Amino acid sequence: MNGLNQSGLLRLTAWLSQAYPVGAYSFSHGLEAAGDAGQLETAAALRSWLERLLLDGAGVSDGAFLAHAHAAAAESDESALRAVHELALAFQPSAELMLETQAQGRAFLRQTRAAWPCDALDRLAAISDGPVAYPVAVGSAAAGHGVPLPATLTAYLGAFAGNLVSAALRILPIGQNAGQTVLAELTPTLEATAAAAQATPLEEVATAVPMAELLSIHHETQYTRLFRS
Repeated sequence: MNGLNQSGLLRLTAWLSQAYPVGAYSFSHGLEAAGDAGQLETAAALRSWLERLLLDGAGVSDGAFLAHAHAAAAESDESALRAVHELALAFQPSAELMLETQAQGRAFLRQTRAAWPCDALDRLAAISDGPVAYPVAVGSAAAGHGVPLPATLTAYLGAFAGNLVSAALRILPIGQNAGQTVLAELTPTLEATAAAAQATPLEEVATAVPMAELLSIHHETQYTRLFRS
């Protein structure tokens, strides 16, 4: 994908695997609250929910932050990287979603600087002062290692969707086969989201999934839960 070589593919495979130690398995992005509210009883409902999250929610907004971080890191533009970093942190609509991006972002930055060091991650660490948004960390790492943006963005969004399907299988009456079918059916949506994210100017990043955001707030006080968000 636009110059992706074997080295870049291996990096993406490692960084965005569920085995990479960022704790992705512990977050559901409000999906657990949606399930508790009875909104995700079928595979079709899950697919529709994920489509909206990708096209109108964190999929496209985080994708845009990743794209702008990648561009800033590739140009060693500290001012632009700082602007993306600050907006991505301020953009989170609830405490749990803020925790989700910061916890994964910090873990990704720490682990990747240790195992896959590069100047771009050092610059991000210097300006972050602790908190860092997950897509900004991934975009910076990819640029620092010469991994092209289209492949990085597609892999990131695929991992986001895959993690939510994995969460759904643990809390919803949906089987493994149905879950994998949902992922397969999301392919056109993932491609459309990646294209939209790449084309979105930083000042035009927006979301339109108020129900998902309200449920992420509700999750904070949910009586029983498996996930941190």
